[in-house]
Amino acid sequence: MEKLTKRKAFNFYRSYFDVFNELNDTDKLTFIKSLLNKQFLDVDPTSLKGMAKFAWVSQQNNIEQQLKGYKSKTKDPMQGGTQGGVVTPTQGGFDTPTLQEEEKGKEKEKEEYNASPTEKGIDFIKLLLLINETTGRNFKVINNSLKSKFKARLKDGYTKEDIKNCIINSIKDQFHKDNNFKYLKPEYYSRANTLDQYAFKKIKTVGKHLENPYKSQLKN
Repeated sequence: MEKLTKRKAFNFYRSYFDVFNELNDTDKLTFIKSLLNKQFLDVDPTSLKGMAKFAWVSQQNNIEQQLKGYKSKTKDPMQGGTQGGVVTPTQGGFDTPTLQEEEKGKEKEKEEYNASPTEKGIDFIKLLLLINETTGRNFKVINNSLKSKFKARLKDGYTKEDIKNCIINSIKDQFHKDNNFKYLKPEYYSRANTLDQYAFKKIKTVGKHLENPYKSQLKN
């Protein structure tokens, strides 16, 4: 059988393994198949869902940079993906990463894409998924700065359950309904006053009873 690509190997970064271990067995298989199909066939996944999708998004930049470096150096056109609208990268401009460049890339991924999703008790991939599913938004990243704010709330004595309840209760506030939930961003849930406002009681008809949290901003 003719091989669809000449590629023999690729670097399997530790961040791939860290994210892989956060998944259940079904999502592990989906993620690893997507990784292999991209690296060896340049085929993008098109139907990822839930945790498998977030795992892929968290590592997509590293995966694509590896592939571009390989294709630029070897001029191997590979199979080319018919799914997901894959565009063949231009020739030149990318070299196979040196060890130093790989390390820099991994550090950047850890900062920007949740390379290690569980930190001090908070699973940030699951947190982002909960926020997106609850608010109907599509946020991609909880960066290191925002992670520090959430961890600071845990040090203050708030719990993961408090954060979860805050997210669920906030969408019941009439103020946020009237504004199409545009203020309900991950950073909003990292605030102590937000947790105090929504975490500890169920919200029924709130619009007239709670002060507008963006009142000062709306005046400007």
